[in-house]
Amino acid sequence: MPNKSSAVSNVILKRGSLYLSCALYEKYFAGLDAVILLNRDGHLYILPVRNTSGGGYLLKLINISGDRVIIAPDFFREYRLDDFQQREINVYWDQDMAALKAEDIFNSTN
Repeated sequence: MPNKSSAVSNVILKRGSLYLSCALYEKYFAGLDAVILLNRDGHLYILPVRNTSGGGYLLKLINISGDRVIIAPDFFREYRLDDFQQREINVYWDQDMAALKAEDIFNSTN
């Protein structure tokens, strides 16, 4: 069983983009410009990228409050999650993967 942090937060998935609050960004991705999105066993992992020359999706600033968006329609389209319906997704920090994790989003039918 992965080493799971007890703190659960939310991200919003809408139109192939993930929206992160400033608080969530500051807690796990402060100072970073990019992340890698990974589907592993039906779970979404959002991994920090320290060196953007290695690729990844940009964490774009979207407002003065410091909220961020990860625009990744190609990634979510591959798994048929690029629809226009807004979804609130629970995430937590998975210490074993050093990533934010959303469980079973690729296996769900909602």
